[in-house]
Amino acid sequence: MKTPHLRRRLAAALVAAFVAALLSTAADPSPDPAQADNPIVQTIYTADPAPLVHNGRVYLYTGHDEDGSTSSFNMKDWRVYSSDDMANWTDHGSPLSLDTFSWAGANAWAGQAIERNGLFYWYVPTSERTTGQFAIGVAVSNSPTGPFWDALGHPLVMNGEIDPTVFIDTDGQAYLYWGNPNLWYVKLNADMISYSGSPTKIPLTTEGFGTRPGSTDRPTLYEEGPWVYKRGSLYYNVFAAQCCQEFIGYSTAPSPTGPWTYRGTVMPAQGNAFTNHPGVIDFKGSSYFFYHNGALPGGGGFTRSVAVEKFTYNADGTIPQMNMTTAGPPQVGTLNPYVRQEAETIAWATGVETEWTAAGGMNVSWIENGDSIKVKGVAFGTGARTFSARVASATSGGTIELRVDGPNGPVVGRCTVSGTGGWQTWADVSCPVGGATGTRDLYLNFTGGSGFLFNVDWWRFAV
Repeated sequence: MKTPHLRRRLAAALVAAFVAALLSTAADPSPDPAQADNPIVQTIYTADPAPLVHNGRVYLYTGHDEDGSTSSFNMKDWRVYSSDDMANWTDHGSPLSLDTFSWAGANAWAGQAIERNGLFYWYVPTSERTTGQFAIGVAVSNSPTGPFWDALGHPLVMNGEIDPTVFIDTDGQAYLYWGNPNLWYVKLNADMISYSGSPTKIPLTTEGFGTRPGSTDRPTLYEEGPWVYKRGSLYYNVFAAQCCQEFIGYSTAPSPTGPWTYRGTVMPAQGNAFTNHPGVIDFKGSSYFFYHNGALPGGGGFTRSVAVEKFTYNADGTIPQMNMTTAGPPQVGTLNPYVRQEAETIAWATGVETEWTAAGGMNVSWIENGDSIKVKGVAFGTGARTFSARVASATSGGTIELRVDGPNGPVVGRCTVSGTGGWQTWADVSCPVGGATGTRDLYLNFTGGSGFLFNVDWWRFAV
């Protein structure tokens, strides 16, 4: 039997109201909330973003806060999303979980993935099953979206600390950093699953990591969640600072091992979550900063959501201070509606969730009357004439209503979905389209009776 997740569906207006209220301290307090694209995933709660650029796409590796977590972190798996335009994100599901590691007990916390020689290595912290002590494991895959498997069958390092970040220097040497309350690093070997020497503790000096006011046991601002990378000849360590509520600070150094100099605040404490976690990339000529907050309905310190901002480095290489926004970054390019598009490619969703299909991959599910999906910047060109979709329904189905420009914009088509005999019993539906021209935001509005209506695997338009 198909049963709903704990988090209940909310109407688009309520979602917008929550987002606008929770981000009232953001830099742009008055964007149209119905068009908000931050946080970038609305189907589940996500946390601890770790972006990776590979072959013209951004792959975003996240943690997953379970619905209804109110007093502790309830995290059992990690998730992957990807985008080629920084606006529409494809859900690739969970290719890594606690079950992947036979030695893991609980706590699928903040990790990071990196590619080397055609393989993808995902470093994650989790508590060891027998001792309960935190350890860093490494999983590997031949695809950025998995599936991933345990590369070692045991922890890579274990000293009770968390939050690994990894990068490969321009000379080919790879480094793994992690730590709370300390900050550690090791030099990884070329196989990326072993290291040379012993873990080295980085001195946490006030010159290197700032001064924490009123603290004696932790004199510096460094808290957790380091993100280390190189830009030109300068090394950056962006980190969560001064719990709690955390802000994001950063330090720079002339080498990957220091000496570090504290440079200031990247993002002040904002966003209805007492933690934050940075991720920084360059993509298609621009720089992006990923973080998390508690901006979705039901969100908070244990139910967080990943968001992203575009930024430009100052002329001297310093990072400007930025605020959380509901708008997110501008779209890079457009989306082609004339090729198969996965239904789980979403700029903004209301009500729906996703699940694995029986044949592999993901589909949009838990669709009820009034739910919707926004797809941003769809390049219809001179015009589409038909729309088709792959659907499944164990009930009597419903309707896919196609609108452009807004959730209440012009209707360009309506497709009737009938019952198919099961939630994974798939059939194709199609309908005529008129008025879908130029580059427009597309809204798939779902209508029907009570209860769950149907699932959608993919869609495409044709001329």
